[in-house]
Amino acid sequence: MRISPRALRGRPPVVLLAVLAAVLTFPSIPAGARAGAGAPAALPGTPGPAGGGSVTSLPLTGGRLLAGRTARRFELLGVGWDGPARALAGGTVKVRTRDAVTGVWSGWHELETEGEDGPDAGADTVTTPATGAATTAAATRSTGAGHPPRSATAPLWTGPSDGVAVEVTPGPAGPPPGLRVELVDPGEGVRSAGARTVPAEPSAAEPAEGGRRTGHHQAPRPEIVTRAGWGADESIREPDFVYTGPVRAVFVHHTATTTEYACSDAPRVIRAIYEYHVRSNGWRDIGYNFLVDRCGTVYEGRAGGTDLPVHGAHTLGFNTDSAGVAAIGTFVTDVPPADLLTGVARIAAWKLGLTDQDAAGSTRMVSGSDGSLYPAGTGADFRAVSGHRDAFNTECPGDALYPKLPELRTEAARLQGR
Repeated sequence: MRISPRALRGRPPVVLLAVLAAVLTFPSIPAGARAGAGAPAALPGTPGPAGGGSVTSLPLTGGRLLAGRTARRFELLGVGWDGPARALAGGTVKVRTRDAVTGVWSGWHELETEGEDGPDAGADTVTTPATGAATTAAATRSTGAGHPPRSATAPLWTGPSDGVAVEVTPGPAGPPPGLRVELVDPGEGVRSAGARTVPAEPSAAEPAEGGRRTGHHQAPRPEIVTRAGWGADESIREPDFVYTGPVRAVFVHHTATTTEYACSDAPRVIRAIYEYHVRSNGWRDIGYNFLVDRCGTVYEGRAGGTDLPVHGAHTLGFNTDSAGVAAIGTFVTDVPPADLLTGVARIAAWKLGLTDQDAAGSTRMVSGSDGSLYPAGTGADFRAVSGHRDAFNTECPGDALYPKLPELRTEAARLQGR
């Protein structure tokens, strides 16, 4: 996930021809932000099990005020529409939000309109590890099979908020149908009887004398907080699992959410991203295979088995035979904490080691999308631990995290005993 948080503080919204402006407040509107008259009813958030989150969708109608006084507070938002991701190409989406505690309005932030995380188009032919049989992925949300296509901007983490103003300037194609703002409440987490963690392998699994192993180079598994551990609402995802081939590369991302958070709040951020990926983007599950917080804690992402090659939706064009690991935070200028880097190195070393892939090595992959840096069908060489920007035109994983990848590779290879 990525946003482009270019704050435009002090600048009033400029209403141009073909600009769709809407102000949504709970319950008041800042002076000068009113965009027109009328208040169509908001679509309520979709309730789930106790502790589950919700997404409230509010239509963005040109020149009209949208008021959702009964809507829940939200902590993450984005703008969605019906149609392909490119429908807003060349356009802009700006948002500002009101702090639910202080009532203070933020500056304007511009959201990324052309998605860079996401599933590759079309039905994938995959191999189910349990049987070895080739099957066609029935990922109705990921592939759009059986569902009208829907798209959304990258999400913005706002923290507890109760008001939002949105300004959409369409691109050359004009405004797409179904334009709406999506307000995400991550909830308090669904309680589950499942194990909350996958324990780390004992320290004896660390490299022995000389720091090397003979034979298979398998790094020790780090402790992994399971989906039950972060309170995932399993009722909203697709019930089946889709697998890819052996994992040969790990793509490192940042979530572009807040960097200054208590580690105890990381599950809340993950739940918000999960809700947005599934309910707003229409994906089958959260896009990332793993996430790592600032304290180095590793979290299970997409369901299907941490030790299995679960097909993710993280690096457009290169989701096949790869895994996506997202650092929770925004690391454009903020330096990633050492513990976070250690956590990323540990999960990368373990995941690549399951297929004996050298974490310091390289691999050749074939693009599955023209939306990536490489046309569909084109081969490209990647380091086994690569950044999202190596495959897509994006700043992800941030200018402060990307230069750390060489040392991540070195540490991951050390953990593999190489």
